[in-house]
Amino acid sequence: MNGIRLVPADSLAPHVLHAAFTAAFADYLIGPFNLPVDQWPRFLARQGVDLARSRAAMAGEEVQAFALAAPRDELASWRLGTMGALPPARGSGAARLLLDDFIARAREAGCARVELECFAQNERGLRLYRSRGFQEVCALYGWRHAGGTQDPARGDVREVPLEEAFAWLDEASRRRAGLPLQVTPASLRAQPVALRAWRCGAAVLVAGESAPAQSTVYSLVDEEEGQHAAAHLVRHLLLSSPAHAIVVPQLQRDDLGGRALQRLGFARQPLHQLLMHKAL
Repeated sequence: MNGIRLVPADSLAPHVLHAAFTAAFADYLIGPFNLPVDQWPRFLARQGVDLARSRAAMAGEEVQAFALAAPRDELASWRLGTMGALPPARGSGAARLLLDDFIARAREAGCARVELECFAQNERGLRLYRSRGFQEVCALYGWRHAGGTQDPARGDVREVPLEEAFAWLDEASRRRAGLPLQVTPASLRAQPVALRAWRCGAAVLVAGESAPAQSTVYSLVDEEEGQHAAAHLVRHLLLSSPAHAIVVPQLQRDDLGGRALQRLGFARQPLHQLLMHKAL
């Protein structure tokens, strides 16, 4: 593309990339990006971003767009951690150039696939990704419960050390190859809140207090079809913090715990994501 060059994202000063990200997501579906610059490195860590393998599209010295790569070496995959274009660059082709470059470099690195998440309501993004061969793997939903359940706890629920839960999730990620990076240890270790983990049967739940009177379920994975163990884990969390609302981000697969949330009276959030893969 005339006048556009791609540069490694780690060649930019952190505040420059942070400012570009903030401008690109000022009108985002779920609200503007208001993260202070001093918290930017932790955000990148939660997304698993490798800046050396990420790229920014430049016109002169100005950032036009960016594509942040999150390699998942254990899955022979690169995740498109996030991609955005500043408003003046939208429709310029910079995003298409970055996406094509991302796919080509992942192939050159020996990846078997590339992956991303996109909000189902982001029609422009979905058109671009589908035009490059990305296909939907599953929907990723968010859930919320006001708390205060009085249901009795059932099942053999036990709190486990985080590293035990993380080892289990790593194995589950390799078995399923369809867990979003954000619910795996690669992202959980960078969460800014104190996490606790519980296990019941073939299910693990990792949660933390994310705001006053609010707990967030950062990871819930149940590999059994009935998801009874997931229900026991979530019921235990509700009972242990009866005054807390429980929030589940838009990263929850229905087939790995989401159906249990629905049975327990959680409300599905109106916006949801799609997990998409492209074989290389």
